[in-house]
Amino acid sequence: MFNKILIVCIGNICRSPTAEHLLREALVRSDIEVSSAGLGALQDHPIEPTARIVLEEHGHPPQEHKANQLTPAAISESDLILVMEQSHIDRVLKIAPEARGKVFLLGKWQNNREISDPYRQGKPAFVHAYALIEEAVTAWATRLAR
Repeated sequence: MFNKILIVCIGNICRSPTAEHLLREALVRSDIEVSSAGLGALQDHPIEPTARIVLEEHGHPPQEHKANQLTPAAISESDLILVMEQSHIDRVLKIAPEARGKVFLLGKWQNNREISDPYRQGKPAFVHAYALIEEAVTAWATRLAR
């Protein structure tokens, strides 16, 4: 059983807060706690403005968000860690080798699809990332709700 899910990207201002928000909404009727962090977080920064706009345009006004740095404690406390890219799995395991077996790609159920970082790109990149994140979150939520 997964009680605490941690979603990880690089800066914790685009992909992981988007996924955190969508997964939290999808699991609203469960006791599962969802949070996010970054491997190189822009500490205390809010969600990136374009990511916020895309969430809002899809009917998901995000909660207040402040970027958090990934820590060994956060890894240890999490039952499931979802990341955006294969290299993120490697970096998480470098921080906490004991996390092997609980770190997966968010896109695991889409043939281990990676979700590229839209940061500093145009809105189309954010829309594309959102679509991939939404599809992946839906797949995880279906499995987690069982």
